This record gives sequence, structure tokens and C-alpha cells, in this order.
Amino acid sequence: MPEQHEPFDEYADQFTITITPFGANLSFAVTEAHPSAGRVPQVRTLGTIRMSVVHLKLMVIMLRRQVLQVEGQTGIKAELPNNLLNQLQIPLEDWSGFWKQLES
Repeated sequence: MPEQHEPFDEYADQFTITITPFGANLSFAVTEAHPSAGRVPQVRTLGTIRMSVVHLKLMVIMLRRQVLQVEGQTGIKAELPNNLLNQLQIPLEDWSGFWKQLES
């Protein structure tokens, strides 16, 4: 009998991705709401979702499509500040190219 899991509905403000030739692991976490001054905020791991790399690639395409659709409908663009893109080592050209709406 397959293992039973409770459905969950959580908010995450952190994630870690590990990809190997055998699959992908996406771990989600949340930072404490009111950290004390002078110490590193505590992080609570919410869980890990495991999938094939093919599944992950399909998910990325579907997420991109839906984000572009919502941005087109609302006229509101979800953008990251350039300094954050720099910290994540994502060139602005890569960011802009990925989110560019493809011509129909």
C-alpha cells in the first residue's frame, strides 16, 4: 500500500534546488516572522518535493506560461531588483530573455 501524506498549504520565502542526473529535489522553508536583533533569523524547513528532471522542466515551462498570462492580464510585472540578480549571479540579459513574451 502506498504511503499516505496529508495535503499541505504553506507559504515559503526560501527554497533550495538540487538537481542530479537521477532527479530533482525542491526544498522549501520559511524565515521566522520576528527575529531578535543581533542574531541570524531562524529558518523552519517545510518539506521537500522530489521529481524527475523532465517533470521539473515541464513545471518550469508551465509556471512561466502562467506568470506571463497573469502579468498580461493585470499589467503588473513581477521584477527583481538588479542587485538581487547580481547576488544570484543571474545576468540581466538572461532574466529579461527568459521572461520575454514570445511572439505568437
